[in-house]
This record gives sequence, C-alpha cells and structure tokens, in this order.
Amino acid sequence: MRYDKKVYFQKITPGEYDPATGNYGEDEVTETLRFASVVNTGTDMMQLVYGQLRQDSLTIQIQNHYNEPFDRIRYGDKTYSVDRASNLRLKQVFVVSEVQ
Repeated sequence: MRYDKKVYFQKITPGEYDPATGNYGEDEVTETLRFASVVNTGTDMMQLVYGQLRQDSLTIQIQNHYNEPFDRIRYGDKTYSVDRASNLRLKQVFVVSEVQ
C-alpha cells in the first residue's frame, strides 16, 4: 500500500462580525498536509456506513494518527466530510463523502 496521495485536513475559523456593516468576514481555512492511501470505498463498507450505495465515497488511510481538530478533508479539488473514523494501532482510516 502506497501513501503517496496528498490530503489536507482543514480547520475552518468563522469570520468575525462587523457591527459597522452588519456582515460577517470571510471564513479562514487552515490546512495541514498528510500523505495517505486513497481508494474508492467498497460496496460492503458503503452498506455498513450508509445503508445504501453512494457515489463519491472514499476510504482514506494515513500512517500514525492525526489528533488535531479538523472540520473536513480536501483531496484534489474536492472537499469531503468524515462519515466514519477508525483508529488502528499504527494507522487511522476515514470513510468520507463529498461535500456539495
């Protein structure tokens, strides 16, 4: 298994409220790079997690554990929300689905 794909763990900080204009500022997104093994989620795992088959579901596996708080994961140009996370002894596995 190769851990050669770049995935980014994103932490989103909401923009501050500006009482002068009544608007909120832009959200700030902080990304942390990790290398991972990324594959399409198998049909058995989709049935277990979602109860149905879904498109745009990936299984991301990283070496070691990522313990920092994060909101979503970016892979390529798409962002994904974590539907299931498993901490193994030396690895961490995420089953993710695309955020629209």
